[in-house]
Amino acid sequence: MPDKMKPAGKVLLKDLSRAELEDFFSGMGERSFRAVQLMGWLYQRQATTFDQMTDLSLKLRQKLESAAIVNAVTVARRQESVGDGTVKYLFMLGDGNTCEGVLMRHDYGNSFCVSTQVGCAMGCRFCASTLGGRIRDLSVGEIVDQVVTAQRELAAEEKRISSVVFMGTGEPLENYAATVGALRLLNSPEGLNIGYRHLTVSTSGLSEQIRRLAGEELPITLSVSLHAPNDALRSELMPVNRRFPIGELLPACRDYIQRTGRRITFEYAMMDGINDSGEQARQLAGLLRGMLCHVNLIPLNPVAERGIARSSLETVRRFQAILEEEGIETTVRREMGGDIDAACGQLRRRAMLESGMGEK
Repeated sequence: MPDKMKPAGKVLLKDLSRAELEDFFSGMGERSFRAVQLMGWLYQRQATTFDQMTDLSLKLRQKLESAAIVNAVTVARRQESVGDGTVKYLFMLGDGNTCEGVLMRHDYGNSFCVSTQVGCAMGCRFCASTLGGRIRDLSVGEIVDQVVTAQRELAAEEKRISSVVFMGTGEPLENYAATVGALRLLNSPEGLNIGYRHLTVSTSGLSEQIRRLAGEELPITLSVSLHAPNDALRSELMPVNRRFPIGELLPACRDYIQRTGRRITFEYAMMDGINDSGEQARQLAGLLRGMLCHVNLIPLNPVAERGIARSSLETVRRFQAILEEEGIETTVRREMGGDIDAACGQLRRRAMLESGMGEK
């Protein structure tokens, strides 16, 4: 949260790592062990006010109240699927902007999808997130507090978030520092203590940042939105390809695999009559053959303003079969939240239109 968005220079506590919190308390004349004590309240017990932090003295709580902020986001809207329990949140930020997050319930655990920006500048033709463009980046605390807010709700069910995917609104690697800071805080034992292998970052293909991320030595999962098997179509669907074409993107992905030893997921949204032919499946297989990767085929969540239809299930299965015949490990993403504003950016877009803030 930029300083100008916060009351009188107050510190957003969830922006700070343990070391930064120790410095913060030292600056207040307090012992550094207060940092771990405070993080227990922020992340393990998901406190929303300083008054709840009962093992801190009243004097210290009053000092914190005057100097810091606990909550980076609040829930403005909430939709829950009656079919599978998926929950979509519209979060209100301190400056009045909004972003989205999605809680997905699985047999093997609960995953949460976070946003990293308000809006998105990538301009992908099939996505609602880019309608209206990018407003600003989210801070570390604004990213992490989306997860904390959902975890607070799950705690009432004696459950926890077991994995986090950076696949919501925005390009995580364009907001690089905050994304990496949030990854480290989510993994921290004093934070939410989620293993790195249960953290996934999705990118539209910023090759330079993929190479930079490889050097962070974070054993996370990298997911790359590909969506087309050649530069001509990918540039039409994803303007980012004009900056980082496939011939530059895939070597960066191979470098990431070599340096981290981690398999990459290539996301491929299936669009009727656009990228779903048998020839395109074979072309895609040719691009990826020999890489430590797998392809995740995504039945497109149609966005009314985009006018692009999803491929039929028969076409998706045929595409999958061709890839597997060519030796490419392939899955089809399970659809969740079909009865709510499930596509990325849709709930925020709906709220903006209803408030008169978006173009009709």
